[in-house]
Order: sequence, then C-alpha cells, then structure tokens
Amino acid sequence: MEIRKLTSEDAKAYWDLRLEALQQDPEAFATTYKDAISRVDPLIRVARNLDSEVSATLGAFIDNELVGVMTIAEEGAPKLRHRVNLFAVYVTPRVRGKRIGMALLQAVIEHSKQLPDVEKINLTVVSTNDRAIKLYEKVGFKSFGLEHHAMKIDDTYVDEIYMSLAW
Repeated sequence: MEIRKLTSEDAKAYWDLRLEALQQDPEAFATTYKDAISRVDPLIRVARNLDSEVSATLGAFIDNELVGVMTIAEEGAPKLRHRVNLFAVYVTPRVRGKRIGMALLQAVIEHSKQLPDVEKINLTVVSTNDRAIKLYEKVGFKSFGLEHHAMKIDDTYVDEIYMSLAW
C-alpha cells in the first residue's frame, strides 16, 4: 500500500471513488450522488481542489488503484488557524478491514502536525458509524458534542458527533 498526497493528475481516480462513496454510504456525506453527477465539469473542480494550498487530500493506493481518501482543510480566519478540519473520508468496502483507514488517518495526523500553527484536527462523523468512531477514538480523538438532526435524507434525520484531536 502507498499513501500520498493527491494532485490534479489524480482527479479522475478521486472523482470515481467519490461517486462510489456517495452511492455506498449516502448517509455519511452532505452531498448527494444526484447533486454530484449534475455538476458541470466536475473534474476541473476536483483537480483545482486537489492542487489547493489550503487543503490536502491523502489517498491510499493498492496496486496503483485509489482505494481510500481523507481530506483536511485549513481555516482562513487568523483566530482559527490552529485547527484543520477532516472530511470526505472514505475507504472502498472491498478493502475495509485491512487497516487502510488507520494508515490514512495516521498519515493525515502526521501531515497536519507539519503545518505551521496547526494544533488540532476537528471532524464530524455520523453517530451510527461505529467503525469510524472507534477508529478515531483509537488514535485519540475525543467527542465534544452531538448535533441532532444534522442531516436529513428524505424523511430520516441523521445525527453527527463532533470530535477533536489536539497535540
């Protein structure tokens, strides 16, 4: 397995995995598959995001295939620059259970620690995603809040847990 920061050259592989994520785990993402596929020139937007200086997407590859991703984004306001936000987390089901999520998360933490002024990572996770919650807790993330009805999918509400890891 190889873990590295994605660039604009990885836009197609990222976009394909993102669409899979939106179909496989729709409750975990605010964006819907329908919204995603209706975007104009999505690969241009993805490429621009992957080359951004204020965010980084790390990808896990097995045999040159992108199988997992995690994105961190820096805050712009001076009083918030001590933190980054983790989002767009996904590992394809066919390789789950092989510690890819753990390897990606450790790489994200190490990458974040190298950023100037950054002291912590914040994230939200769907309250029913026990595997993800356990993964985050295993590396030291602590929960600090729960948002009831954070998202609504058709007539069903989804709660999100807020978590943070500080160093």
